[in-house]
Amino acid sequence: MVWDVLNMIGTIAFAASGAVVALEVKYDIIGAYVLGLITAFGGGAIRNLFTGIPITELWQQTSLFIAALITISFVILLSNKAVDLLTKWNIFDSVGLSAFAVQGAMYAQSIDLPLFAVMFSAAITGAGGGIIRDVLAQKKPIVLRQDVYLLWALFAGFIIGMDLLSESYQFYILFAIILLLRGISQRYGWSLPTRTIQQPQKN
Repeated sequence: MVWDVLNMIGTIAFAASGAVVALEVKYDIIGAYVLGLITAFGGGAIRNLFTGIPITELWQQTSLFIAALITISFVILLSNKAVDLLTKWNIFDSVGLSAFAVQGAMYAQSIDLPLFAVMFSAAITGAGGGIIRDVLAQKKPIVLRQDVYLLWALFAGFIIGMDLLSESYQFYILFAIILLLRGISQRYGWSLPTRTIQQPQKN
């Protein structure tokens, strides 16, 4: 039950996120649907490929596809002011990351994968769709350049991979904690260390 609830939450959040980005970069309506669906299902599809799950299972999620399409349609109908607010708050990315990180880790744990694979599953499910979205929108993926983003997904995978949770409510609490940490890190501009290479000046 927890897995299904988080799957629906993550799908709706990332479908909205993809549609908002599509409108932000002035893609047409078809572009909004494509970007929304890819953001919602891209991370799970990559996870399935790396964990040996047949890709055809993606097409068995009819209810999720319907929910994603309805969400994208709703975003398209929003006013420009509302879209600007959603872009500024970035709430959908945070919710999608939190839900899919926990859901992806639960999925890997359910098929008895080792700790590293559980953490990878959490990270790629939580961030994979967003990376594909940003690439298609011709933006540098936010997960690879700023914010403590991927770290929170790995943290969720570690907690679940270590078998520290057993009751349903504990997974919901972890979801809330990841969402809170993501919000705090975004609010205060936390970021991981970076190193840049200075290009030599031409004489």
